[in-house]
Amino acid sequence: MLTLYGSKGSGSAAVEAALARAGLAYTGVEAATWNPGPGYDELLRVNPLGQIPTLVLADGTVLTESAAILIHLGLTAAPGLLLPLDAGARARALRGLVYIPANCYAAISVLDYPERWCEPCDDAMKERIRAGTRARLHHHWCVFADQFGIGFDAGSPGALELLATVVSKWSGARAHLQALRPTFHAQLERVEQHPDVAAVFQRHWP
Repeated sequence: MLTLYGSKGSGSAAVEAALARAGLAYTGVEAATWNPGPGYDELLRVNPLGQIPTLVLADGTVLTESAAILIHLGLTAAPGLLLPLDAGARARALRGLVYIPANCYAAISVLDYPERWCEPCDDAMKERIRAGTRARLHHHWCVFADQFGIGFDAGSPGALELLATVVSKWSGARAHLQALRPTFHAQLERVEQHPDVAAVFQRHWP
């Protein structure tokens, strides 16, 4: 049995959605830095950084980092379900899966904890860092829409579509995309409504 450590409204939603698409059963453990308790203590034992999502495989192998988890699931699920069969399309999906954490996740970390990137860091400095980071994050999403919007398969969402749909829900990215990239924004909404994953999104964002 797989064990997934995660929390409502977090990046673990993308892994839950991928597991749902693949028809894989798992045990969910509620765990997050902002929700201390037995679940978080258990998470720290398998992932000392305390990051979610963390997926523990049946043999005890620990997988961290959303992109790595989704790539692994894509390689082990039914062929073509989460990663494209075509080599070129698969390469593009892998590029997108790395693009999101490298650019978007990274910016969200700065937005959440600006004090980690400046010392000393008063409230005015924190707000300046947040303002610049938010603008950069929204730019990254526009670039993503331009680079990956063509071929974005909302009708049969794979790992890339699921991760983009989850991470774009944070820090005002959806409103920005709706205003500047409305076609891509509509694709993200279609992914949320896919029958395989709609219940996951409803649970995380009721």
